[in-house]
Amino acid sequence: MCLIYYQDQDILIRNLQQSDAQIITEEEIAQGWHSDIEKYQMRLRDQAEGRSISLVAEYKGNIAGYINVYPNSEWGAFGNQGYPEIVDFGVLEKYRRNGIGSKLMDIAEQISAGYADVVYLGVGMHYGYGSAQRMYVKRGYIPDGSGVWYGDKVCEQYADCRNDDDLVLYFSKELPHSEERSLS
Repeated sequence: MCLIYYQDQDILIRNLQQSDAQIITEEEIAQGWHSDIEKYQMRLRDQAEGRSISLVAEYKGNIAGYINVYPNSEWGAFGNQGYPEIVDFGVLEKYRRNGIGSKLMDIAEQISAGYADVVYLGVGMHYGYGSAQRMYVKRGYIPDGSGVWYGDKVCEQYADCRNDDDLVLYFSKELPHSEERSLS
């Protein structure tokens, strides 16, 4: 079942569908990213089990980006505390600078506000995440203060670590009060 979260003249944001997994994987590989369809199949399973809300953005009818909200995430700096986590957010390079990333974040934050007054995310530390790091700060996200994490734990002071996609800094943001949340 296709659920539409947002639609305007150019951008459509809807839930992730089975056919999207292959398209996203192929597009990411074509632009030189390390991609594996299993990641998107996992998101589809999590969505089917009610563990996540997985969204896809279309730009003028083409798959252009994705984002996932885990309403009660078990990972990272705020794991198992009842806060939603935004996970695995990306916009394909050829569709950037069209407002797609901002709209995906807007919708993810609106969804998150239905669950808690704080949302969090982890952002990679290498240069490939530079634009995301700047965007999160501009949107009001602040570092949580626990330092960098590698995988599922804090990277201890002076510890060796690898600057790959598993080296992240967690950020959080206070969300506006949600009427939906206050009624539940």
